[in-house]
Formats: sequence, structure tokens, C-alpha cells
Amino acid sequence: MKRIFVPTQSGSDWQRLLGKPSLHWKMGRSAMSAAACWEDANPDLPADVLQTLNASDDPALKDLELLAAIPEWEVDLPGGKRPSQTDVLAVARNTTNLVVIGVEAKVDEAFGPTIGEKRAGSSAGQLERLAYLEKELGSTKPLPDSIRYQLLHRSVSALLTARAFHAPIAVMLVHSFCQASTWRGDFASFCTELSCKQVTADLYEVPNITDRRLLLGWCKGNACYLGAELPSAL
Repeated sequence: MKRIFVPTQSGSDWQRLLGKPSLHWKMGRSAMSAAACWEDANPDLPADVLQTLNASDDPALKDLELLAAIPEWEVDLPGGKRPSQTDVLAVARNTTNLVVIGVEAKVDEAFGPTIGEKRAGSSAGQLERLAYLEKELGSTKPLPDSIRYQLLHRSVSALLTARAFHAPIAVMLVHSFCQASTWRGDFASFCTELSCKQVTADLYEVPNITDRRLLLGWCKGNACYLGAELPSAL
């Protein structure tokens, strides 16, 4: 897991960090759309991300200034063999505090397998990881099999990174460039099963997290980035 980062020269630099660089680097897909959006916004947070957080009217989330954005941020988790790989890790601040934002970029891609699918034939290590994720999210009982597993480990990754940076607030934000908000239902079910408090129409706070705040958000990205075409860096 690398902890030395080199500034990008363009959005194309994001490609080599992907798990499958040739497969996932395509116009209209989440990796290229997110890279184009975040590079255009530099040195600030994307306007749609700011709008989603500012809508809360919470001083801790308003008017955030981007300190660093790191593509494909990896977080080690107990059990399993691979770290969780967040599409963009943003560290931001305002006059009140530091906020860590773990961004999961989407177009119409699903949130991967369900918990039930992950449990089926799982190794002891994978079951250990699942139990760990549920505990970190403050769940007092196993989450239903229908919940998408990716939402768990991306949320916990944001939480663990906030702890590492001594940030009092972590946000797991789905940055969806799909204008139909495909898979929003899976996100909503995840929030419901965690008994989240609704802050705005797009922002929810997870209860039972004792050492800092964890929020889950849905941000509709600008559709113009679906047509962004960045050259291959390979």
C-alpha cells in the first residue's frame, strides 16, 4: 500500500492506478468521468459535491476547502486478501474542522455483490472482515443479505481514514454521474438498515458511532462528464 503520492498532470494519470486499467478506462464510465470532473475542479472540490454538503446547513460541513484529493486510496481491513480501494479520498477543511470524504464514483455500475453473495462460500477471513465491518458501522445485528457489500467497506474505509487523520467527521459519498440515479435504491436500503438519521434529501448520518461522525451521501454529478474522453496513459 503506497503512502507516497505524486501530483497528477492530467486526468489520464488516474488510469494506471485502477485495478484493471485497460478495462475500466472508457468514456462514459465512472473512472474516466470522475477523473475529468475532479481534475476540472482542481484546486477545489467539485461544485456538485460542495452543494450536496452545503445543503445540510451544518457549519461542520459547509464551505469546505480541498486540501488533498488522492485517487484510488487503499485502506487495509481485517480478513480477506485485498485492501478496500476508494475511488477518490478527499481531505478537506473549513474554519470549524477537518473532514475526510471517501468518494465512490458511479455511472450505472452496481455496488458489487450483496452480503448474501459474499457470505456464500466465504473463507474464515472473509467472514471475519464482514463481522468487523458491521461492528464498525454500529450495527447491533447482522445486516440483511440484500445489502450491497461494497457500501459497507467503502463507508468503513472513510471512517478509518478519518481516524488516521484525526478528523472528527467522515463522509462516504456516492458521486453518481447517472442522471437517473441508478442503484440509489440500494444506497437508501443501506441507510435504512443502519437506522440513519436523514439530514437532507441526499445526506444521512449513521448512529452508534462513538468516536466521530459518519455521514453517507448521494451526489448527482454533472452529466457533461459522461462525454469526457481522456487519452490512455498506458
